[in-house]
Amino acid sequence: MTEKTLLLPAIETTADAALAARLQHRIDNKTKPLGALGQLESLALQLGLIQRSEAIRLDAPQMVVFAADHGIASEGVSAFPQAVTLQMVGNMLAGGAAINVFARQHGFALQVVDAGVAAELADHPQLLQRKIAAGTANLCEGPAMSMVQAVQTLHTGMAVVKDLPGNVVAFGEMGIANTSAAALLLARLAGLPLADVVGRGTGLDNTQLAHKQAVLTRALAHHADVHEPLAVLAALGGFEIAMMAGAMLQAASERRVVLVDGFIAGAAALVACALLPAVKDYLVFCHRSAERGHHLLLAHLQATPLLDLDMRLGEGTGALLAWPLLQSASLFLDEMASFDSAGVSGKTGA
Repeated sequence: MTEKTLLLPAIETTADAALAARLQHRIDNKTKPLGALGQLESLALQLGLIQRSEAIRLDAPQMVVFAADHGIASEGVSAFPQAVTLQMVGNMLAGGAAINVFARQHGFALQVVDAGVAAELADHPQLLQRKIAAGTANLCEGPAMSMVQAVQTLHTGMAVVKDLPGNVVAFGEMGIANTSAAALLLARLAGLPLADVVGRGTGLDNTQLAHKQAVLTRALAHHADVHEPLAVLAALGGFEIAMMAGAMLQAASERRVVLVDGFIAGAAALVACALLPAVKDYLVFCHRSAERGHHLLLAHLQATPLLDLDMRLGEGTGALLAWPLLQSASLFLDEMASFDSAGVSGKTGA
């Protein structure tokens, strides 16, 4: 495959002043003080605008985990060896990972996508074989991927979503050293100091963290002249991040609700927003990760997460834990009585 031209899907903004006014009127006239359901109210408004409806319906939710390896792992930036990517993908396909538990709990269909694991994976009903290469190149020495690979990976992520049922999709990831790629993407695309966005990842001690900081400083300097979003993705990204960004773009173009997990998924959202800003209307930011830099990523995207549970597992776990809040936003808008229907007196002018 030798795609060179990035073909982005058309994404409509969800802005609709008339519908927003009707939704806000319904929300404000439920039997509660104005604004008493807090973020749940803004979530209901967002979901209604995504679906262009005053009655929200959440159908056949999907969980997609993109897995890939990173060449920069050879620089010793992770507390775990690269082989753990393959091992954890095996654990997911066997049903034993945290994301499997939460997908079963919340009724999400789960698929794992091999975007670039540095090993061959046996066929499995829940595995999509979409390997771009056996891991990215070491971005300390050159670009993580070629521009052709970056375009191919984005297009592949779009194609994955096209085949999914339902109108809700959550994205997760697995890839040793992917916090390094995410930190580099955040530093470059948001213009933030690298020292503020590099975290402990899988559990680095202080000495290991200092080494990771030094490696990433060298890597960012090696790509000092790269600033255009697609080129930044190619130079500093990972196959799972790029494929997830493409998946987010496609999901938004189909007016699906997109559940964004933590730091790595946030980096994919950052890339997607840099390519097509309208995608942000469809993104529900589910939690604030404990990984250093994620709060800055959220601030850059002007996103308010639904949960803050001090989590940093990835896999999409934070996205699924936020799912009941989307259900509650849908149900209160649909089923909660209004002051008129319940015969309850509204607020007086006192």
